[in-house]
Amino acid sequence: MDIDDILREVDPTLHEVPQEKRDLQDLTRAWVAERSAPELLNWPSGELFERINDNIKRQIERVEEMTGDMDPKTNFALIVIQTELERFKYLVRSYLRARLAKIDRHALHYLSTDELRARLSDMELAYATRHQALLHNHYLSSFLSSFPPALQNLNDTAGNIAMVDLPDLESAVFIRLLADSMVSGRGVDTDNTFEFQESDIVILRWSDAKPLIESGRAELV
Repeated sequence: MDIDDILREVDPTLHEVPQEKRDLQDLTRAWVAERSAPELLNWPSGELFERINDNIKRQIERVEEMTGDMDPKTNFALIVIQTELERFKYLVRSYLRARLAKIDRHALHYLSTDELRARLSDMELAYATRHQALLHNHYLSSFLSSFPPALQNLNDTAGNIAMVDLPDLESAVFIRLLADSMVSGRGVDTDNTFEFQESDIVILRWSDAKPLIESGRAELV
């Protein structure tokens, strides 16, 4: 326990992290996790992106108001604000591009069940639906229309062979433990369980790491 913890116990509102900073931290974690995970993760709960978009709009308006002021102090403040604004915009763009890349690769998969569709935001769901419709129409006009009707489905599973391309859940990921935990992992020859301490970094198959991430005992790095 450090001095900040002691002061926070006396007055919980003291040294409270501003909402904007908490949103930036949450966005950064979501960005790192989405880029690291081989499959699409759940869209952030709450109103995180609504607050971030509102903050970006306010900062843009503020930059426009300050532009043209020749005061050196104002110019310095403008540089700081623009730098922070670009950081937010970069994280948002990179995060959304990572998600759209996964949707483009596995659109049928994420549209196949209600559970998977729930991972998408409303706009992503509309995008995935339209994307798959355009792709199917293109295939129909190119070659599928010459096939028998029974062979025109892109999600056919006949002969125990699924046509839907799935994410590789066995790919390796790095995780950081957020609490002391027993971690089970599957190796090439044997399966083992080890005890790790908080802040330890471990490499696991995504299928083994996913329960730790979902339970809040670890985070992707």
